[in-house]
Amino acid sequence: MAATSRPAGGSGRPPGGTAPASVTTGTTGTASVTTAAPPAARGRGGRRPRSRASRQVRNAPFVFLVPAVALFALFFALPIGYALYLSLRKVEVKGLGLGRGARQEVWAGLSNYTDALSDSVLLSSALRVLGYGAIVVPTMLGLALILALMLDAERTRLSGFSRLAIFLPYAVPGVIAALMWGFLYLPDVSPFFYLLDKAGLPQPNLLDGGPLYIALANIALWGGTGFNMIVIYTSLRSIPVEIYEAARLDGASQLQTALRIKIPIVAPALVLTFFFSIIATLQVFSEPTTLKPLTNSLSTTWSPLMKVYQDAFVKGDIYSAAATSVVIAAVTLVLSFGFLKAANSRSNQGETS
Repeated sequence: MAATSRPAGGSGRPPGGTAPASVTTGTTGTASVTTAAPPAARGRGGRRPRSRASRQVRNAPFVFLVPAVALFALFFALPIGYALYLSLRKVEVKGLGLGRGARQEVWAGLSNYTDALSDSVLLSSALRVLGYGAIVVPTMLGLALILALMLDAERTRLSGFSRLAIFLPYAVPGVIAALMWGFLYLPDVSPFFYLLDKAGLPQPNLLDGGPLYIALANIALWGGTGFNMIVIYTSLRSIPVEIYEAARLDGASQLQTALRIKIPIVAPALVLTFFFSIIATLQVFSEPTTLKPLTNSLSTTWSPLMKVYQDAFVKGDIYSAAATSVVIAAVTLVLSFGFLKAANSRSNQGETS
């Protein structure tokens, strides 16, 4: 008969936290002692220390972010900081401005911003751009929405080809598009004016006066409608089919489905395209600059960015140009933030109601 003895104390575990030792006595009287393996080492608080592999996995996202952060800092944050620095400086000329040390860069404070905000040329260019945007933005978004709804209709044929044909002008660079349309606007080389002449119809001058805004807006519409259409069309394709089936069972026509279901659901996409269109309108530069050699109605400061270009590279005043650039960026930020704030507040009111 074998007997098993335990240490005193009744707990089966000796003091000190070590594993208990069991002593077994056989019939021969020989005792065998078996000691259990100690538990794995633990860190403070009873937690096991993290291995090197787990730390590498935890730090992997930050490693992947390093190239993006470096590029952002090098090509975006650093130029903005340098522009802010230049906007607070100016050149002080001593005497006739000849000789070493006659022209020195000094601190200007906010004087460059005061001159930019009180500049009548900048104000006139801003008003011209607002008139240009009043034509471009509503027309562009309206056409993009109509085209997206037409492509999303049930019985649309050649939808793939239509999407590509509408989006393809967006792939054409803005300078090339402006040159192409500029030659089409010239009466001497345009085939449209030739057809109007043969038909005995009047030939409008699209590069002078009020029609100039329509000519510039047409270039922006031709290139930007396709991009906005793709954004809205993608949002339409994400609508569940069950909603359309429920509307069809209720007897709703395609027009009613578009007005009461599709447009309210794609409202966030419309807000996004409107936001992009505002930014592109305030930064218009390539179209008027490219058409400038074709007409005398376009001044070298027709848009705010054209004035920045004239100040920086024609007059050589990079300090005033930097201040004007900061003002344009601030106005764009305020208008964009205000529009997004108003759109979010309206959507929140719609959800609560």
